[in-house]
Amino acid sequence: MYDASSYYYAFENAQPQQEKSAKHKRKSSLLERPNEELQANAGQLDGMQSVLEVTEEPKGPPEATLKRRAQSYSDFHDAVKAVLGKPALPKGPDRIKCEDYLESKDETIRNDLDFAKWYHELEHELLEASYSDYTSNLDQLEISQSHLDTLLSDTNSTLDLLASLSRSFKEVEAQTTTFQKQCEGLMEEQRRITGLADSLDHNLKYYSFLDPVTRRLNAPGAGNFVRSKEFSDMLARLDECLEYMAAHPNHREAATYGSRYRLLMTRGLTLIRVHFVGALREIASDVSRRIADRQLNDTTMSALLYAKFRFGASELKAVAQEIRERAYLPPGAESGAEAEYQGLMNELYTSYSATRGKLVIPLARKKIADIAMAPSTAKDLVSFARSSIGYTRGVCSDEFELWREWFEGEDGLYDFLESVCEPLYDHLRPRIIHETQLLKLCELCTLLQTRYMHDQDEEAEPIEVGQFDFSTLIHSALEDAQTRLVFMAQAVLRNEIERYKPKKEELDYPARNRSVSLSGTKNQRSAIVSGRKGSVAEPTTPMPKTPMVVEQGDSPNGQWGFDTEAAFQGWYPTLKKAIWLLSRIYRLVNSTVFDDLAHNIVHQTTLSLQHASNLVSQKTHNSPVDGRLFLIKHLLILKQQIVAFDIEYVTPDISFDFSGVASTFWELRERGGLFDPRNLWRIMGGSLIPRVVENMLDAKVELDGRLRSVINDLTSDFASRITRPVDASATAKTGFDAAQAVNVIHKFAEKEVPLLRKKLDEYIDDVRTKETLVAAVQDQVIQNYETFYDMYTAEKRSNGKQMSKKGKGRDDEAWDPDMFTEWAGSVFKVRGMGMLDGYGDGGSRSRSVSMSGSV
Repeated sequence: MYDASSYYYAFENAQPQQEKSAKHKRKSSLLERPNEELQANAGQLDGMQSVLEVTEEPKGPPEATLKRRAQSYSDFHDAVKAVLGKPALPKGPDRIKCEDYLESKDETIRNDLDFAKWYHELEHELLEASYSDYTSNLDQLEISQSHLDTLLSDTNSTLDLLASLSRSFKEVEAQTTTFQKQCEGLMEEQRRITGLADSLDHNLKYYSFLDPVTRRLNAPGAGNFVRSKEFSDMLARLDECLEYMAAHPNHREAATYGSRYRLLMTRGLTLIRVHFVGALREIASDVSRRIADRQLNDTTMSALLYAKFRFGASELKAVAQEIRERAYLPPGAESGAEAEYQGLMNELYTSYSATRGKLVIPLARKKIADIAMAPSTAKDLVSFARSSIGYTRGVCSDEFELWREWFEGEDGLYDFLESVCEPLYDHLRPRIIHETQLLKLCELCTLLQTRYMHDQDEEAEPIEVGQFDFSTLIHSALEDAQTRLVFMAQAVLRNEIERYKPKKEELDYPARNRSVSLSGTKNQRSAIVSGRKGSVAEPTTPMPKTPMVVEQGDSPNGQWGFDTEAAFQGWYPTLKKAIWLLSRIYRLVNSTVFDDLAHNIVHQTTLSLQHASNLVSQKTHNSPVDGRLFLIKHLLILKQQIVAFDIEYVTPDISFDFSGVASTFWELRERGGLFDPRNLWRIMGGSLIPRVVENMLDAKVELDGRLRSVINDLTSDFASRITRPVDASATAKTGFDAAQAVNVIHKFAEKEVPLLRKKLDEYIDDVRTKETLVAAVQDQVIQNYETFYDMYTAEKRSNGKQMSKKGKGRDDEAWDPDMFTEWAGSVFKVRGMGMLDGYGDGGSRSRSVSMSGSV
C-alpha cells in the first residue's frame, strides 16, 4: 500500500515527537538500524567468491552499499542470482592458468607420497568441482533462507511497530476525545458565561436607564422637546422598564425602581398636558383677539374658528395620543375603576371643551336668541324647533369634525357637544313645558323622530364608527316633548273622558242614530243620482279600518276618502276623544309608555260608555235594551279601532289593601276585646287578611269581557221574555199546561222578534252583526226550551207516562227540541253571521261558537 520512502518519511517526522514523549518510545526503524546484518550477508557473499576462485581473482558482484534499499524481494534475488550464476571454472585464458597450476603442482611431486597426496587432493577437487552446481544452489538457498529469515524478522518487527503505532493511535484518539470533551465543556461554559453576561447587561439596562431619564425630565426646559421623536422613544423605554419591573417582582430593587419609573412616566405625561394646554391657549387667545378687534362676516369667522384650530392639530393629536395609549385599565381591575392616566386625558378633553366652548357657545346663544325673536318662530313651537335644531346640528357637525382632528376616539366628545347644545335647550325646554296644545307637541315629536332620530322598529343600518350621531344629543329634547305629551294626554283623559259629563242631547238615543241613518240615506241617494254604484248590504255609516286622527275642522271628505262627519256623528263623545287621543300619541312615545297609557284610555272609555249606557236606559221611552245596544255598538267600534294600535298585554297593577286590618284592630281596641282569642279567631279568616287589589285588567281582555257580558245580558233578556211561559217559576205552578205554554211561546216570539230586529236596526248598521245577535237570541231561546223539555220529560217518566219519541206529539203535549228548533228557525229567519261570533253563550250549535273574540 505504501512504499518504503513513505514509511521512511513518516518515521523520520514522528521521531522528534517520540523523543519528547516518555510514554510512547518506539523502536528504531529498519533504515535507522546499523548495517551489521547487511555487512554480514556481504561477508557471506565474499566467502562464496573465495570458494569459486581458483587461480585468479574471480569477478564478483559489486560491493554492497546502503545508498538504496531494495524495494522488493525479487530485486535482491536477481542480484544474487546474477553473481552466483557464473561458471565455477573459468574458461579460455583461465583454463590455461589452471593447467599451468597443475603443471606447477607436478613440479612439486617428488615421490609417491606426494603423488598420492596430490592425487587425493585432485580427486577431492574434482569431486568438489562435480558438486559445484549443487553447492551453488545450496549456497543460493542458504542465502535465500537467510534473506527470508531477515524479511520475517523485519516483518515481525514491522508488525510490532504497527501494533505499537495502533496502540499509540488509540491512546492518541482517547486523549483527543477527552480533549474534545474538555473543549466542549469549556465552550459550553463560555456560552453560559457569555449568556450570563448578556443577561446581566440586559437586566442592568432597565436599571441604568433611571439616572439619564431623571436628569432629562427634570432639566429646565424639559417641555420644549415634547413634540420630538426622542421624547416619544423615551416614553416607550419607560413603558418597557415598567413592564420589566412588573414582570420581575422578585428582584430586590424592582419595587423601588418601579415606583420611580412610574413617577417619571407621570412627569413625562404631565409635560405633555402642560404643553398641550399651553398650545391650545395660545391659539384660542389669538382667535379671541382677532374676533374682538373687528366685526367679521360668517366666512371670516369660520376661517378663524376652524381653519386656525386645524393648523398644527395633527402634531398635538400625536402628542395627546401618548397619554391616551397609556390610559387603560390593568388586567383584573374592578368594574367602574378609572384608568391610571385617564385623569390626564380627561384634563385634555376638559381644557379643549372649555376653550372651544368660550368661542362657540356665546355665538350659538346669540344666534338662537335671534331665531327665538323672529316673527315666524316667536310663537310657533314647531317652527322654532325646526330652525334652532337645524342651526345647532350644523354647529355640532363642524365641532365633531374638528374634534376628530385633535383627538383619537370619541371619549368626552358628546359631553362637549351637549354643552354646545345648551343654548338650544335653554330656549326649547321652557317652550315645551309651557305648551298647552297637544297637536303642537305631537308635531314636535314627529319632527324629532322622523328627521333626527333612528327608527328602532325598522332594521336601519348601524352607524359607522367615526360618524356623527346627532340623535344622542337631541334625545333629551325628544324626552321632554314626550313627557309633556304624555302629561297632556293624561290631562285630556282625565278631563274629557274620565270626568266627562254628557249633555242631554248627547244621550238622545236612538234618535241620534236615526238622524245618522237619514244623513246616510241622503248620501246614498246623492250617490245614485250622480251615477255612483252602491250596495244595499253596506252600512249607512261605514267604519274606518285604520287608526284615525279626528281633528276639529276636518273636511267631510278627508284623507280617508269617506265622510268623516257621517262616520263619527253617532259616536259618543268620549269614544271619539279616545280614538283621537290614541291616534295622536301612537308611535310618538315609547311603546311601553303607550301601552300603559292606551290601557288607561281604553279602561276609562269603557267605564264612560258603561255609565252612558246606564243613563240611556234611564231615559223616558227607553228600556234596558236601548242601553245594552248602545253599549254594544260603541264597544264594537272601540274594539275595532284599538286593533290597529298594537296594544300589547300589560301586567295588571296588583297591590295589597291593609285598610281592613287597621280598622279591625281599631274596632277591637275600642271594644276592649283586642286580646280575646275568640274575637281573633272569628276575624282571622276575613278582616285580618289583607285584600289583593287588581287596579286594572288588560285593556283588550277587559273590553272583550265587557262586550261578552253585555251581549249575554241582551240575549238572555230577549230569550227569557220569549220563554217566560216555560221558565222554572211557571212550571212550578199547579196545573201547568205544557201545550198551552208552547202556544204562548209562539205568540211571544212573534211579538219579540220583530221588536228585536227593530231595535237592532235603530242602533247597528252592519247586517252581519245584527244577524249574529238575532242568532244568539235564537240559540238562547232553544237552549232554554231544551232545559224545560228535559225537566218536563223527566217528570212525565217519573209519573209513568210515555212520551212521543219524535214529531209534534199529541195536542196536550210539548214539542220535542228538534221540532221547536225548526219552528224557531222559521220565526227568527237568521241570514248570516257577523262580527259578534263568539260573544254569546247561545248553546252548542256550531254557528255561534267562534270563541276567538276577534272582530
